Amino acid sequence: MSKLYEPLDDFKTVDLPEKQLPFWKIAGPGAILVGLSIGAGEIVIWPRIAAEYGSSMVWAAVLGVFLQLWINFEVGRWTIATGETVFTGYSRIWRGFAPLFILLIVVGWIAPGWARESGAALKALIFNPKWQADNFLGSDTFWTIITFAAASLILFGPKLVYKSVENTVEVLVAVVTIGLILVAIMVGSLDKWKELGAGIINIGHKDPNMSVKDLFIALVFAGAGGTANLFYTFYLRDKNIGMGARIPGLRNPLRERTEKVPATGFLFEETEENKNRFADWWGYIKRDQILFFWALNTFTILLFIFGALAVLHPEGIVPDKSQLIFDEADILGRSFGEFGRRIFLMVGVATLFGTQLALLDGVGRSISDIIYTNFKGAQKRSLSWWYLLIVGIWIVAGIAITYVMEQLNVSGLGFLFSAAYMGGFAMALYVPLTLYMNRRFLPSFAKPKAISTIMMLIASAVYIGFAVSSIIWEIKRLFGG
Repeated sequence: MSKLYEPLDDFKTVDLPEKQLPFWKIAGPGAILVGLSIGAGEIVIWPRIAAEYGSSMVWAAVLGVFLQLWINFEVGRWTIATGETVFTGYSRIWRGFAPLFILLIVVGWIAPGWARESGAALKALIFNPKWQADNFLGSDTFWTIITFAAASLILFGPKLVYKSVENTVEVLVAVVTIGLILVAIMVGSLDKWKELGAGIINIGHKDPNMSVKDLFIALVFAGAGGTANLFYTFYLRDKNIGMGARIPGLRNPLRERTEKVPATGFLFEETEENKNRFADWWGYIKRDQILFFWALNTFTILLFIFGALAVLHPEGIVPDKSQLIFDEADILGRSFGEFGRRIFLMVGVATLFGTQLALLDGVGRSISDIIYTNFKGAQKRSLSWWYLLIVGIWIVAGIAITYVMEQLNVSGLGFLFSAAYMGGFAMALYVPLTLYMNRRFLPSFAKPKAISTIMMLIASAVYIGFAVSSIIWEIKRLFGG
């Protein structure tokens, strides 16, 4: 084992940097997580549930976002206290977590459903869904290439990768939110709002026709879901939040010389000054997550559900996974003309493209960080070089998979449901692992307090419980039990 892995250095002892700027000058990391969150759970999975079952299970969407709020708190806690990514923290517990998390990331996100559906929505917005249907220019593969090309320009245009991702995702989230508010105004009625409210307080209800697996998928993708919550660790570092300020930001290797990034991080002594500084940074994490991730994410997911509740459910339309965006856009078009259709298609493009962009950045950062930190010889190359390589491979693989899927007539969004399922099992692993890591390594005053510990234990029980129930359900289905 030791021949494969680079030895991890012990934490260096330094003072925690002081928080000097007001919250709004350094806000942003939480907004990128919102961009990730609205991609599949909000625009596809939960509206489809509302179309089929009505509002009866909306409580699970609200619960999913709330549970992930506490997970993100603990991811943030580790990074502001150490400057390390959570993946490095996991490797401090057991080196075998390095290849395991690479596997979980690849299995969870490699199918480019977001890029494919974003491209299809863009084609429908500019032309129509059937445009050049018998031609390569009208194929899903071609429009997936367009999506990845646009994402590449954003990632590898500026000198600092993070800034362009943050700015782009914030604009896309604004487009989505404004578009959803317009849709809600167009289709809304007091009765539908009451129906939505009844679903929020209908806690614990599961429609008998819904499988445990499908509810697990829905719960996972109410929020970022899967390993996407862990990407928050990188956004904090590149925004110079807490001890992350001591780690250089990820630079574009195509634009300028990159500098060597420390593979491991720091801890601070338990002085009064460091305690006060940690309290300041911890306050930042709470505001960032409550305002952006929890409040905005809950608001947008309820608006998406409301749209399906008002537009699809009354007509008894339960669209195929790959048709939901287009069916909802067409019904809005019938009621409100071309304006209504285009508004929802624009929301679809912004939602799915923002998610694919953040995912491309997040998986590139995660896998390159794990390789660079853990494997022998990896630090002969810069972290930025590994990031460029992983993102490049990911794009090529995504286009190839889209081509094969298209030839086999496999829905792109079907793969998103599989991604959520696999992501749920990843969460069953890393949620308790993150709690254990923070309680084991951090200074006493920086460790999770009672409420955070209790909420993480509840989240762990929920994800582990659903994972075990899903395995039992699969076995029964397999053997006809």
